[in-house]
Amino acid sequence: MLRAIEVARLGMGNVSPNPMVGCVIVHNDIIIGEGYHCEFGKSHAEVNAVNSVKNKELLTESTLYVTLEPCSHFGKTPPCSDLILLYGIPNIVVGTIDPFVQVAGKGIEKLRNGGCQVISGYLGERCIELNRRFFTFHQMKRPYIILKWAQTADGFIDIDRSLEQYGQSTWITNDLSRIAVHKMRADESAIMVGTNTAMKDNPSLTVREWFGRSPLRLVIDKDMKLSAGLALFDHSIPTVVYTSKELSGQNNIEFKRIIFDGMELERILDDLYERGVLSLIVEGGQILLNSFINIDLWDEARVFIGKNNFYRGVKAPVFNAILVKSEELDDSWMSVFYKPNR
Repeated sequence: MLRAIEVARLGMGNVSPNPMVGCVIVHNDIIIGEGYHCEFGKSHAEVNAVNSVKNKELLTESTLYVTLEPCSHFGKTPPCSDLILLYGIPNIVVGTIDPFVQVAGKGIEKLRNGGCQVISGYLGERCIELNRRFFTFHQMKRPYIILKWAQTADGFIDIDRSLEQYGQSTWITNDLSRIAVHKMRADESAIMVGTNTAMKDNPSLTVREWFGRSPLRLVIDKDMKLSAGLALFDHSIPTVVYTSKELSGQNNIEFKRIIFDGMELERILDDLYERGVLSLIVEGGQILLNSFINIDLWDEARVFIGKNNFYRGVKAPVFNAILVKSEELDDSWMSVFYKPNR
């Protein structure tokens, strides 16, 4: 199962809104096949694992380990539970039940009714952690929310800028940290900034320092203050602008009208759920980040900490969180936090 979890991670950034799934097939304590869900719309992990087995006759004497319950319905691919029964694999070990309502125990039930011995919940917590985005999406009906910011050693995320300094990013960390940020973007479904960050930093919010697809860009611009010449509006990738105005979209840019009455973040998350957006990076400034923190609407935070001091400026958010890990990135650090009782 640990190997199945390991190979499942290879699908990161390519399978959303599907989950990452890994599968390992064992015969007489020897792994004879393994596979993972490589890309959305293509073969599932169980199919790839079975296809990798050279001697299919061994399958009738094997045990299949899979991180997530095999599907039992026809989606973009046939049910994996049918494939397992077709090859007569007798023993199945499942990491966790699928929270998706069309599966949710039905795959395990089908396997047991077909004569398979099924163990469910093995290393379940690790398998849920692997797919925390997928579980949050289906159980809470919203994307998994990752807050991200960079701060100085003395706790500032920006200087007090003059108008002349707008459009110029204030670098706090280093090149390795920037690469880590771009990798994070490639792993997640969408990324959001507010009006002030878009105006002050003029970010592209694309993946340039890492291999992978750029996330869906989201910007909150209630009164349409932002210039059409900003990098966010270069038409290179899909971009959604949440605004109070009724406007027509154009060439990869969509204007989504919402009501701004203190519940706009919830409305945006509802819209992202309807779009099938599994995860969201909030890369805004102090106002947007604190808006999510103040209503306790977040799951994870990644804080990049540089070695320099600003001594004064815009203070970094303060929040109640559990430190999960810290990684050294040359002369900077990245700390990962989880929301308590998430």
